[in-house]
Amino acid sequence: MKWIVAALLLAATGTGACAKRAESARPRLVVAISVDQFSAQLFNEYRPHFTAGLRRLADGAAFPNGYQAHAATETCPGHSTILTGDHPARTGIIANLWYDFAAPRPDKAIYCAEDERIAGSTSLAYTVSDLHLRVPTLGDRMKKADAASRVVVVAGKDRAAVMMAGHHPDQRWWWKGSAFAQSGATGSPIADRVNAAITRSISTPTEALVPPPLCAAKEKAIDLGGGRSVGTFHFQRAAGDAAAYSSGPELDAATLAMAAAFVQGMKLGHGKGTDLLAIGLSATDLVGHRYGPGGVEMCLQLLSLDRDLGGFFDVLDRMGIDYAVVLTADHGGLDLPERGQPGAARLDPAATVAAISSQVASTLSLPSPVLVGDWYVNATVPPARRNEVLATARQLLSRHPQVEGVYTKEEIAAHAMPTSRPEDWSVLDRLRASFDSQRSGDLAVVYKPNVTPIPKPIAGYVATHGSVWDYDRKVPILFWWRGIPPQDRRESAMTVDIMPTLASLIGLKVRQSEIDGHCLQLKASPASNCR
Repeated sequence: MKWIVAALLLAATGTGACAKRAESARPRLVVAISVDQFSAQLFNEYRPHFTAGLRRLADGAAFPNGYQAHAATETCPGHSTILTGDHPARTGIIANLWYDFAAPRPDKAIYCAEDERIAGSTSLAYTVSDLHLRVPTLGDRMKKADAASRVVVVAGKDRAAVMMAGHHPDQRWWWKGSAFAQSGATGSPIADRVNAAITRSISTPTEALVPPPLCAAKEKAIDLGGGRSVGTFHFQRAAGDAAAYSSGPELDAATLAMAAAFVQGMKLGHGKGTDLLAIGLSATDLVGHRYGPGGVEMCLQLLSLDRDLGGFFDVLDRMGIDYAVVLTADHGGLDLPERGQPGAARLDPAATVAAISSQVASTLSLPSPVLVGDWYVNATVPPARRNEVLATARQLLSRHPQVEGVYTKEEIAAHAMPTSRPEDWSVLDRLRASFDSQRSGDLAVVYKPNVTPIPKPIAGYVATHGSVWDYDRKVPILFWWRGIPPQDRRESAMTVDIMPTLASLIGLKVRQSEIDGHCLQLKASPASNCR
């Protein structure tokens, strides 16, 4: 897989000189990495086979079964927890998309990382913005405490970049089709150089990867009907195919190359203050959606990621930086039911929002649709009939064998925020941690475990996540710095605990009353821990 590792070398052009490592009481650079859809199940399955970057992290302070504890196991909510220390109920990021019928435009759907006030925008054609994030990130707190601190974020998705960057990053870049982009700022010679190298890379075809025995054992064609199948793709790509480049291991390699370029070009970790580099790696999620997490494609993706992370850490080591790393995920994922796991099924189309809306409208003689998005009562429904719509929808859903439970907005709002261990949270606890009275839907519908909420697989979208169940909630949480003793931690940890733990490592004070998470006591911390 030399073509993947080689992408990391793009970052080293002209700046690869080694540097003497300067010891310090605290890390000078914090590196926060999110691997989109990297479930605890995947981490634990492949952990014995990692040999490079993920092996290094697994041999540090490893919480192999951490939690994105809330119910809204989607990209935007999950990323909003990692560097804020807060559940989505506090960050305000309760979904990738919600509805605001008071929005100043015809499209009432709101994308989590946009500014809908921009004239002519839609939820699909938007200006990237941190407008909806209601709390500060670690980077925001660092810059407030020390103006010399710098915050750089590079991600495969704009929403990952925004939620990890916060409100005042120095650089914030995300993948946009065929290159990395930003908005509302001038260009960067650093990014220009890497983007130019990416353009050259896309123009060159790649051969199919050769699966090692571990991956070859997972190779099996899964028939999806209509002449389509998954389970045998090896990431070969034609010259100029930017879409294929954007949906496999090459995307993560490019993201790490861009991150390494900013470390070198800005000399992160060698400034007057402590710096933060946040990296959102999106390819695992794209592979999971396209092929499911149980096949040869995911095996090739994770082994590639392991090697590319190793190459990235080698760049930091050669620069002599005292750095600390945390790696986690925004959510897990569920394999496609056609792979044959017991009890797995696709959602009955009769239990979808569109179908229930149609039934309710017909029953109550109301114009359709009466329900939109993630179970919002449409603004076209007369206020006097809203309760009828909700009651009828709840009755229909409660009778469906694939529905675990239906909860009203009022029921969730009345429930206290959970404070117990995340593995003990009830379904209502999980929903409450994702609830915002201004943004959440009018109903919360929970499907039974192992129900894939995609009635019919479509191109590029055969498996997904987003449930309240542990296969979507459980993620690895891994800390590493030079000299850390191995510690395999079996107690509970949540992604909201990451920010206060990192803050403690760099001596940044955060009031417990301001956040949901708690500092994790780690052995042999490079600074006073959890004081």
